[in-house]
Amino acid sequence: MLKFIECPRDAMQGWPTQISTADKVRYLNVLLDVGFDTLDFGSFVSAKAIPQMADTAEVLKGLQPAGKTKLLAIVANVRGAEDAVSHDAIHYLGFPFSISETFQLRNTNKTIAEALEQVQTIQELCVKNSKQLVIYISMGFGNPYGDPYDAGTVLYWANTFAELEVPVVSLADTVGVAQPAGIAELFSKLIPAYPEIEFGAHFHSTPQTWEEKIAAAYDNGCRRFDSAIRGIGGCPMAQDDLVGNIATENLAAFCHTRKIALPVNEEKLMAAALLADQIFLH
Repeated sequence: MLKFIECPRDAMQGWPTQISTADKVRYLNVLLDVGFDTLDFGSFVSAKAIPQMADTAEVLKGLQPAGKTKLLAIVANVRGAEDAVSHDAIHYLGFPFSISETFQLRNTNKTIAEALEQVQTIQELCVKNSKQLVIYISMGFGNPYGDPYDAGTVLYWANTFAELEVPVVSLADTVGVAQPAGIAELFSKLIPAYPEIEFGAHFHSTPQTWEEKIAAAYDNGCRRFDSAIRGIGGCPMAQDDLVGNIATENLAAFCHTRKIALPVNEEKLMAAALLADQIFLH
């Protein structure tokens, strides 16, 4: 069974006009009824850096979790993690760990070594507070900065997170550079090597290349996919010309093409997409 990880936080965080707290609550509650495995709903990060996420704690108060869907919040440091673990409704804490030194500094104002220290402390907080840590290996398929990259680097860091007993690691194609061969190579090596870790894929893509990326990951054992309705969003710290998230509707279409059981209610997914049009496109 596939897991759909819906990422409205990724859609909202770089949106150029402020989305009201009330609209966020309304949209997220509709998403909670679709049947996603996880909802990446908000982040406990600097309001100065990501002003769109400044009301995450307030938004959380208005959510009505129902069914199987678990809530995930992004954190960028220990302080944010301490805020996140104080909320019973949050199941996952997500940490963006870049294997590009340039991007780690740009995204969290830390070196890779400093970020690893944060990860160690955040993992301890998660275990102590009965949460689960999700590590996003940012720039997991390459980077535009000329920083060293190869598959061996990804394997090295996966092994590091395995030693820390991190339960979920998602490979993030932060700037949309992943190619099917590279995707296949990583998942075909990682999934058999670390059966105790659930590996996921968080792709950013142009509308023309989403399917080949999903197919390469799926055909090599990945069953956890991040997406966002209408393909809205991307990382505001990555570059100026953003590629979008994989559209959740496309992920659903992939399931139909491959005759894979759809893990969400399609009718409710389409209703959520219509609401997204109201909130984002008006």
